[in-house]
Amino acid sequence: MPDRSAHTRALALLALLTLVWGTNWPLFAIAMREFSIWTFRVIVVIVAGAALFAVARLRGERLAVPRHLWPALLWASFFNIALWNILTAAAVRYIPSGQAAVLAYTMPLWFAAISMLFLRERPGGRVLLALVFGAASVALLAVPNLRIYADAPLGILCGLGAGLGWALGTAVQKRTDWGGMGLSLTAWQIALSLPPILVASAFFADWIWIVPSWTSVLTTIYIALIPMSIGTATWFAIVGLLPANIAALSSIVVPIVAMVSGKLLLDEPLGAPQIAALACAVIALALALLKPVPTPRPS
Repeated sequence: MPDRSAHTRALALLALLTLVWGTNWPLFAIAMREFSIWTFRVIVVIVAGAALFAVARLRGERLAVPRHLWPALLWASFFNIALWNILTAAAVRYIPSGQAAVLAYTMPLWFAAISMLFLRERPGGRVLLALVFGAASVALLAVPNLRIYADAPLGILCGLGAGLGWALGTAVQKRTDWGGMGLSLTAWQIALSLPPILVASAFFADWIWIVPSWTSVLTTIYIALIPMSIGTATWFAIVGLLPANIAALSSIVVPIVAMVSGKLLLDEPLGAPQIAALACAVIALALALLKPVPTPRPS
């Protein structure tokens, strides 16, 4: 378990991340009313990367990447940013975006397997129980929509692939000593994801030209500056502060917040399965992140 100050900071960052990423999904739906998914992805990556490089420069950070870090940086960028954006974009061609998000947020389950097989990490009893509740949360969201998944196997593969890619990227992120890189690490990962996303868009984009409304434009810029820039930097900070399995589990509540905010902003359905999933996610987070109260010894 991390020291108390790091643990407290991680909890504060998690609250910020949950709010920023959770409210991103209904805003994503608003932007998609006019922009194609690929146009949206390209704009967000360009704006977010440019903004982070500018802020890193203003903070006096060194933007040059040490030569020995380039292989890890390329892999982390590919799995964390490029593959996530490509596969989630492909998934929403076959299944609704909310259901694609549920599949993609199976990341903690993938990461648990990766950490045991390749990182030699053995989760304790509390973390294993948290994984069970996390899996139950995802299942409660997915089961009511099995018919949608059954009719779109490519959507399933793309959604699960996004979660697996994110887990691999988190493993690379956790195992690498980045030598004190700050915002520049996030900026480089986002910037390096642009070429693969452009290649994918060349194959899959519909290339329909439109003049978007200011609502779509401002929503897209907000998503680039807040969920993409600040959210990604916050996630990388959490990964650095917490043990790997606990950091991965901390993301499990995001799709729940997405559904609650979707209800508030877009009047999307929110029923018993979603409420039960929220309860499971809260229990999973409590088990993973909150320290047990020590039992006092009898005098």
